[in-house]
Amino acid sequence: MTPTRVVAFGGGHGLSASLRALRHCVPGLDLDITAVVTVGDDGGSSGRLRAERGGLPPGDLRQALVALAGDHPATRRSAALFQHRFAAAGGGPGGADSLAGHAVGNLLLHGLTELLGDPVVALDHAGAMLGAVGRVLPMSRQPVGIEARVRGADPDRPDEVRTVRGQHQVAVTSGTVESLRLTPAAPAACAEAVTAVRAADWLIFGPGSWYTSVLPHLLVPGLADAIVSSPARRLVTLNLVAEKETLGLSLPDHLDTLRRYLPELKVDMVLADSKAVGDPVAVERAAESLGARLVLAPVAVTDGTPRHDPAALGAALVPVLGADR
Repeated sequence: MTPTRVVAFGGGHGLSASLRALRHCVPGLDLDITAVVTVGDDGGSSGRLRAERGGLPPGDLRQALVALAGDHPATRRSAALFQHRFAAAGGGPGGADSLAGHAVGNLLLHGLTELLGDPVVALDHAGAMLGAVGRVLPMSRQPVGIEARVRGADPDRPDEVRTVRGQHQVAVTSGTVESLRLTPAAPAACAEAVTAVRAADWLIFGPGSWYTSVLPHLLVPGLADAIVSSPARRLVTLNLVAEKETLGLSLPDHLDTLRRYLPELKVDMVLADSKAVGDPVAVERAAESLGARLVLAPVAVTDGTPRHDPAALGAALVPVLGADR
């Protein structure tokens, strides 16, 4: 039986939750999973490596690999190693300790890329080391910058619109994002990602930081063209709460931004947590404007924190991804 080919877009914790949920779909579904990851991170360990040595920021790629790591005890131990961060030598604040704060997996991915000469080959090798049950690809082989025009970034000038540069700064802005762009404006799409999108049965967007993890994929021309022309069905998983970068953005607004940045985008399903939605009428209308049906399910953890429960999200995905056309 041919597996269902799923491509999940995102970056960071949101994509990790989606990938872990897809793993929970097995054995109910036979899935061929590909993660396509943003490459705009400029904070923390990734930002330091990017600034000092160039190349793709590895942090979000590492998170996706770990989410797909196999269940054998040895591969789980390797996954824990990938996530391990070096503490400052002697327990101090870091200072001249160049390893402090770096994740082992970030250094390993950077080293593999230098050794093998291609980030995709490096990711495939790292995936084999982790016994990954899917493939992780960058949205582009070149790192990108993320810039936003933000109103009220300075609380003392709430009507002023200024440009905020860098993924980290956009993610923590206190203003309202009015527009988003990448630098360079038209980065080349990763060819392997384009191939995966064209061959997919399902494309999944979200959950995750909307402006810095989800929408950037729609701003890569080659990837956007593949998303629009792919015969795959499309699913959007909505966030549970607004993040700092999306304060004031309602759930219907989240869906509207997808259409704003890729007007040709058609969606088949929108999945949302039944409690997070509240009154579903407005979300249902926004979903319908994209051609989608709204599916409500309890997909949040039960401790009250705004996190998706991979097992619950996976249970909600099984009937959606397994449905006949």
